[in-house]
Amino acid sequence: MRISCDYDLCESNAVCVGMAPDVFELDDDDNLLILQDDVDEARREEMRQVVASCPRSALSIVDE
Repeated sequence: MRISCDYDLCESNAVCVGMAPDVFELDDDDNLLILQDDVDEARREEMRQVVASCPRSALSIVDE
């Protein structure tokens, strides 16, 4: 499973960073970085909650 971000929608509110700091980070310019290319399937529910919590609906789960 992969997490995708629509950077045109992302406002770098960092809600995702607070919920999963090992997966998301803001760089020095407050741009969102996704730190893990592949997220373990065991974390699907956690990532579903993170995606649902994004204020701008910029995040999505991509099944590969």
